[in-house]
Amino acid sequence: MAQGVTRRGLRWGIVGATTIAKEWMIGAIRETGGEIVSVMSSDAERGKAYAKANGIPHSTRSLATLLAKDIDAVYIATTNEKHKAQTLAAAKAGIHVLCEKPLALKLSDAHRMVAACREAGVVMGTNHHLRNAAAFRAMREAVASGKIGRPLFARVFHAVYLPPHLQGWRIRDAKAGSGVVMDITVHDADTLRFVLGEEPVAATAFTQQGGMGGAGIEDGVMGVVRFESGLLAQFHDAFTTAYANTGFEVHGSEGSLIGTNCMTQKPVGEVVLRNASGEHKLPLEPENLYVRSVANFQNAVRGKGTPSATGEDGIRSMALALAVLKSAQTGREVAVEPGL
Repeated sequence: MAQGVTRRGLRWGIVGATTIAKEWMIGAIRETGGEIVSVMSSDAERGKAYAKANGIPHSTRSLATLLAKDIDAVYIATTNEKHKAQTLAAAKAGIHVLCEKPLALKLSDAHRMVAACREAGVVMGTNHHLRNAAAFRAMREAVASGKIGRPLFARVFHAVYLPPHLQGWRIRDAKAGSGVVMDITVHDADTLRFVLGEEPVAATAFTQQGGMGGAGIEDGVMGVVRFESGLLAQFHDAFTTAYANTGFEVHGSEGSLIGTNCMTQKPVGEVVLRNASGEHKLPLEPENLYVRSVANFQNAVRGKGTPSATGEDGIRSMALALAVLKSAQTGREVAVEPGL
């Protein structure tokens, strides 16, 4: 299916007629020279309307039909419980996979997905967009180059207000992996790993039902993650805070990095380095996070580098999110065990 991809942009199938694809990924695919061949939706009329509205020439209710088209890659953006079967089918068809987070609802399923893509010789990426942000790339470089000395603490402020048009399965359907932890905390997990360059080992957390989530579905969470070096990271995520700012901080023995307005899909935000010599804004080169994600995935398909976030990255971020949920359920610190 992937013949000739080194000579042209990728030909894509969109699995799921979703808001994120409409608002971000369709444009990113086209901006990187890709072509969208078909979209799959379980609702035939929705699929037809979505294809027409977004200039996609074909729609189908059948994943098999979409995979049989002349495509190189799929972008999977369905609800979380569907990712595994759809990824396995794409891998079997020899089609590259860029999958939304979380990869699955169980770690064993995520491992199956990554293994299937590896065995089929296709590229698999996880669409963790935040690591593509200029702010986090700059913070990662500053940490790695010793600009704040030994990192000791981190703090993530990712409490937002879930807009009405997204207040569907994310807050109502437990079987789909709903709730703020699998939607937002999983992004914190990946961004912390990316910026700090180390892995989490344990998590302690409390969840909240602030009135938006359905029965048994958390819409807020606070917790602490312990990393390999002993660094402690605090996080606050929510669907229910309409007036909060987002931010990401790393505090070290010789300085602090203060990122503001950066936990977002938009290429915005700033980072200040504070140390003994004062405050200095880090130079940033903003670019569309999703364009960078698609470009890196496309390069990986062509044998040049890896996706921004690999399937293994998806497993590791998911493992931390699951540890957060288990800690909230048990009232205990829970080990992060990705099984890699």
